[in-house]
Amino acid sequence: MANHKLVDVTLDESTVVRWSADVEHERRIAIFDLLEENSFELLKSSDERYEGPYKLTLATIEGRLNFDVRSTDDAPLMNFRLAMTPFRRIIREYFAICDSYYEAIKTASPSQIEAIDMGRRGLHNQGSELLQERLDGKIKVDTQTARRLFTLVCVLHLKDNRGPR
Repeated sequence: MANHKLVDVTLDESTVVRWSADVEHERRIAIFDLLEENSFELLKSSDERYEGPYKLTLATIEGRLNFDVRSTDDAPLMNFRLAMTPFRRIIREYFAICDSYYEAIKTASPSQIEAIDMGRRGLHNQGSELLQERLDGKIKVDTQTARRLFTLVCVLHLKDNRGPR
């Protein structure tokens, strides 16, 4: 449905020192792709829905992932936090394999690069599936939307932990 989509996505960058060019590039692509095509349905209960389209601001607050969902006229619809703990292992492994992938591009054979990329995509899929599970009962998203949102969760995780830049 046309109503069940995001029309604006922002990351709370209030505590960001600076992202690397690679991270900034990933953030821009994820938001662009997300706004181009997404399925995002805010749930009140099992049989009720909030009308969209929606605006989403993602942030990390006190180590938790904060979802602030609003209508297009900025009326608050839902605000909730998810613990980051279930995501930390996947995010850590995802960053490690991404580092390996970027290094492999420089020197490895095409088959080695492909093998690393398959692992990278597998971890990304695990993260997006976990995100869908954690959003269950609050927000219904399709697989592609979950994948793009997981990318943004990873970017916020960098900010929250002052990790690799």
